[in-house]
Amino acid sequence: MTHTTSKEDASSARTRAFAVMIFSPLFFCSNLIIGRAANETVLPNTLAFWRWFIAFAILLPFALPGIRRHFTALRTHAGELFLLGFLGMVVCGSLIYVSLHHTTATNATLIYTSSPVLIVLLEWLFRGIRPSLRQTIGIALAFAGVAIIIMKGDLQRLLSFQFNFGDIGVAIGALAWACYSVLLKRAHFRALPTIALFCAIAFAGWVLLLPFMVWELVQFDAFPRSANAWWSILGVALIASVLAFSTFQYGVKILGPSVAGIFMYLLPIYGVSLAVIFLGEQLQTFHLAGFLCVAAGVALATLPSRLMR
Repeated sequence: MTHTTSKEDASSARTRAFAVMIFSPLFFCSNLIIGRAANETVLPNTLAFWRWFIAFAILLPFALPGIRRHFTALRTHAGELFLLGFLGMVVCGSLIYVSLHHTTATNATLIYTSSPVLIVLLEWLFRGIRPSLRQTIGIALAFAGVAIIIMKGDLQRLLSFQFNFGDIGVAIGALAWACYSVLLKRAHFRALPTIALFCAIAFAGWVLLLPFMVWELVQFDAFPRSANAWWSILGVALIASVLAFSTFQYGVKILGPSVAGIFMYLLPIYGVSLAVIFLGEQLQTFHLAGFLCVAAGVALATLPSRLMR
């Protein structure tokens, strides 16, 4: 009876995890949708600063026991934590929000989808993990897809170097996220409690964002005063940060990283759909062509071999 109950509990937990993971990529892509919608209500650095301040404040009570136990290790690697904060919260925060003033959420979502391929490439360059032929083809396909989106399907833009700043900024953000992900795989970070580590990185991020927020405050009197501004801030803090992180970690814990990671392939579908529905953006032919290349490339480069047979 106990064995049967245990199997039923495990099955129930996996069912819940599958249900949760359906929503996790929706929470992640909400960052680009809310960030684009907030263009008129809150400035980029201010949005990023308050996002991570609120996320840190929410996470701290849960992370505090782990931070206390591993404080020496966190202090030892403080420099790397601030590097992670710069990559994950400044580049993938402020720069992305600045870029969303110049490009669409649709473009941003599809370009950002290339991050897993960049992780494979960086692990080859810096960790010596050589990609297979299948992964190499995937990397080339994904880069071709990003190029199609950035060039809007027009080769003349490449020949004349006519690029959109926003698209380039998002591409830099995708690279920064890939660097962030590779750095997190270091052994001394894997030994730390996940929530304590994430909280420490969030702290480092909003500390680094403070001077940028103060600059906007002094230059533009940018303190958010409207209800819409604070709804945007709360949206990216609660949905795109706390909920996205916690649901993904729950999925990894119950289903394992490879299965949980597969759900991230829903990101472009959710992101583009939300951009069309809530922002009124139009899906162009080059978006579809770019998406097909990126999706095929990411699948080839990252899906386990047994799933490709």
